Amino acid sequence: MRSKLPILLTVCAAVLAINLDTTIVNVALPSISTDLDAGTRSLQWIVDGYNLAFAALVLAAGSLSDRYGRRPALILGLLAFAAASAVGAVVDSAGALIAARVAMGMSAAVIFPTTLSIISNTFRDRRERAAALGIWGAVVGIGVAAGPVTGGVLLEHFVWGSVFWALVPLAVLTAAAAYVLVPESRDPAVPRLDLPGLGLSVAMLSALVFTIIEAPEHGWASARTLGGFAVSALVLLVFIAVERRAEHPMLDLSLFRDRRFSAASGAVTVTFFALFGFIFLITQYFQFVRGYGALSTGARILPVALSIAAASVVGALLAPRIGTKVVVTSGLLLFGASFVWISTVSVDASYPAVIVPQMVLMGLGMGFISTPATESILLVLPPARAGVGSAVNDATRELGGTLGVAVVGSVFSSVYAANLADGAWGAVPADVLERAKDSVGAATAISAGQPELARALQDAFMSGLHTSSLVVGLLCLAGALVGAVALPGRGTHAPEGVPVEPVPVAA
Repeated sequence: MRSKLPILLTVCAAVLAINLDTTIVNVALPSISTDLDAGTRSLQWIVDGYNLAFAALVLAAGSLSDRYGRRPALILGLLAFAAASAVGAVVDSAGALIAARVAMGMSAAVIFPTTLSIISNTFRDRRERAAALGIWGAVVGIGVAAGPVTGGVLLEHFVWGSVFWALVPLAVLTAAAAYVLVPESRDPAVPRLDLPGLGLSVAMLSALVFTIIEAPEHGWASARTLGGFAVSALVLLVFIAVERRAEHPMLDLSLFRDRRFSAASGAVTVTFFALFGFIFLITQYFQFVRGYGALSTGARILPVALSIAAASVVGALLAPRIGTKVVVTSGLLLFGASFVWISTVSVDASYPAVIVPQMVLMGLGMGFISTPATESILLVLPPARAGVGSAVNDATRELGGTLGVAVVGSVFSSVYAANLADGAWGAVPADVLERAKDSVGAATAISAGQPELARALQDAFMSGLHTSSLVVGLLCLAGALVGAVALPGRGTHAPEGVPVEPVPVAA
């Protein structure tokens, strides 16, 4: 284990970079909203452009890294990620920032599956692998939850572009470490890329996310929204039909017949749906409603990061002993309970007495879910095909996160806009009201020095937060019920598979 530690640390550094990027931008959203004149929908796309590209391409990237080599994929992905982050730091429009975020997501899709592939091929003993996955899971959790903290520190001293500049040296240094420390491995038997499957999956995910984000603008029952959902469903059905007939499908649908794979993938999807949706809203709650600065906001999310890190390690140790079912189901129950609790929080709730316990409960739940569910997914495939299992695991994370920001943001936007129009804001000019409904940041600026408008804005925001949190909480509790039935119990073991020898690295 000790001789393999440098490899694990390098992989974890790569994971840290791309998971920081999933949430570091959230704490900068108020500044971006002001500087780039971005409304709520633009902010959703700035967050989801990264997540959508990540989710849509990670399956293909995992297959390619398995076939052509995990180390070069890791290095090239990190360098491309650094370049895209540098571009994102200097753009001057919301549209350009969305494009840069898409490029970052494409790069992350290349990086992430290689990390679990390298772990699976380096740590063959199950207990060693479980320990390595526990550390990996802790770093994932820290990266996702500590993003706002890091962003807050940077924004205290620099402009919002600094949240992207900070990722550049981390990615470049990790690429250099990967070149020196990570051994090459590949599976030459991996078939060629399934281009029809890739195209259909990208089209389906893009149509679905676009429809959800745009729904508050056009109405959830409008012909445009319903048509978008219908197109998404149709493309999904075509994708399933194509993948079933393909000789070498991008996504082997037969994997989902194994409960270790399908139930665990569902648990991961629900978890990241909830987490990303929560972070998207909570950073705005702290800054717009409570009036905290960026650094103070980031620091106040720290309990989530710390509890995720602790529970990820504990969950990885418990799962082989008491079973994935018990650990993951318990995590979903804790996760769901935290969101139901959040749905009752008042505008001036005590941070130490109410908000911190809610965040700790949430972090413990996520830690118990993420690492054991990830191991369950990887147990289905032998190490030689770890990139495929890793990519599906990554896709479920990013798909959950993408839909979380889209759905939670859109539910919030709908409830917020409806409540804003019914309150004191109903008396303001129509064009002013429309700007306030489109952007919480704009509404905050308009209501400055007007107590009645400020109180109505807070009430509208909290209504949206309560409804969104209740939806997420009920989804997590439903996931716990499904997990209790479908997840594998204690004593379930992986197929051994045929190990693939690493390809020697040229001197």
